[in-house]
Amino acid sequence: MAKTGIFAALASALAAALLPACDAVNLPRIQPGITTAAEVLERMGEPGYRHGNADGTATWEYSRQPNGTQCYMISFDKRQIVSRLEQVLSDEYFARVQPGMSRDEIRRLLGAPATHVVFPNLREEIWEWRIEGMPVMDLTYFSVSFDADSGLVKKVGRRVEVRG
Repeated sequence: MAKTGIFAALASALAAALLPACDAVNLPRIQPGITTAAEVLERMGEPGYRHGNADGTATWEYSRQPNGTQCYMISFDKRQIVSRLEQVLSDEYFARVQPGMSRDEIRRLLGAPATHVVFPNLREEIWEWRIEGMPVMDLTYFSVSFDADSGLVKKVGRRVEVRG
């Protein structure tokens, strides 16, 4: 039984280590205007979440959280052809986060967070995404603080966890 647990842990660690390598191979082959939804599923697997858009189209979320620093949103037109592929954990998207936005709007914009913590005494909930930062040895996070009562964004920030 212990060997099975060790094997499962090693397999999980190996899969996490190889995931970015798979992205490096698969993402360049996903071309807007050409690649179909079926081809995306074949290359990338099942998305972490399928967002429905108001116009009847869809955007699929491929988050690499909590260990990675990317979240890819792949949008499709009504014919199920890729219309856009974006890495949303970037300054361009962080700048779109504004006070008063809802949890759903933030999830749709940035994908699933790496962590979320509730602080009842502060009446606050904080979501964090691991992002690329400097120096690369340190861990950098983008955070969004929500008011626990309203569920709306109060503030945003960055946090750096210095590693030895």
